[in-house]
Amino acid sequence: MTINRIDQLFRERKGEILSVYVTAGYPGLNDTGRLLEALQEYGADMVEIGIPFSDPLADGPVIQQSSQVALRNGMKLDLLFSQLKEIRATVEIPLLLMGYLNPVLQMGMEEFLSRCKDTGIDGVIIPDLPPAEYETRYRELFRSYGIYYSLLITPHTDNERIDRIAALSEGFLYLVAEASTTGARDSVGDHQKEYFQRLREMNLPVPGLIGFGISNRETFLTACSYARGAIIGSAFIRALGENNALTLEERVEKFIRGIRGA
Repeated sequence: MTINRIDQLFRERKGEILSVYVTAGYPGLNDTGRLLEALQEYGADMVEIGIPFSDPLADGPVIQQSSQVALRNGMKLDLLFSQLKEIRATVEIPLLLMGYLNPVLQMGMEEFLSRCKDTGIDGVIIPDLPPAEYETRYRELFRSYGIYYSLLITPHTDNERIDRIAALSEGFLYLVAEASTTGARDSVGDHQKEYFQRLREMNLPVPGLIGFGISNRETFLTACSYARGAIIGSAFIRALGENNALTLEERVEKFIRGIRGA
């Protein structure tokens, strides 16, 4: 049986795992493949590819705006799968799709998972799919296609529910740093550190990655001191929209070097 690339990553890299979120179809409709190749080249360990949606309730203004641009560019889920059909010829790092339930159900869950498998997608994150519904309706379907499903917890999630969600999550558990929308922040507060410490002491069955508010080397390293790594979204999306004098690849290199301290 082939090992899932997410498992392989966590076995081979013990700390400072960097997962980067990109919005499919942003900044240009056909940029996603180039971004994945550049992120791999310059040091990202994993990439979450965001499926643009017209009503992204959990996203902050930066990712909302990138989603709107991508939709105006013409990005749709079906097109994204077509664009990624050859991506495994050049990209070896784990790839996940992250998005809201509505576009997935419009395609059909089984068709969606089948195309994930055919494309080489390793995992999926759907923040608005309730854990109980995933467990009763979709868990076995995900497993039949070999697609991991990673769930989210927040500072307001009590320990009993954290245990249940961690038991359902495959690959890693998404540790939401703030009970708010996504967005870059310059530092990690004491209340967040207490939450991270509580999680660390629970010895959960899957590794954790901290997301929401990780924006620079300082917040990345702080997150990595409590978890196996961190997820960066808004700060990277913002960097892509700036420095237009640089190529897309140069923008990726500059950003990743800033996080890695290279």
